[in-house]
Amino acid sequence: MTKHTAKGTSSQQGAELPEKTGFVAKAQELKLFYEEAQVELKKITWPSKKETYQTCAAVMVLVLVMSLFLGVVDLGLSKLIEAVLS
Repeated sequence: MTKHTAKGTSSQQGAELPEKTGFVAKAQELKLFYEEAQVELKKITWPSKKETYQTCAAVMVLVLVMSLFLGVVDLGLSKLIEAVLS
């Protein structure tokens, strides 16, 4: 969102516009924000149900593998520390 000031020229329109202040200006900015947000939301491509399940399964498998790996490493290091300290 660009702001127009009375001191500088607008790069888009080439005319000087005074900066609006107050409640009306904030309401117009909010309206512009929501309009731009709607345009951006229309650009979103949502994954299909199948893609969602596949991604979820991949994440679950990765979590399982990493938890097993970290559990084995933790067990090994704790046994090593135990052997060194005793």
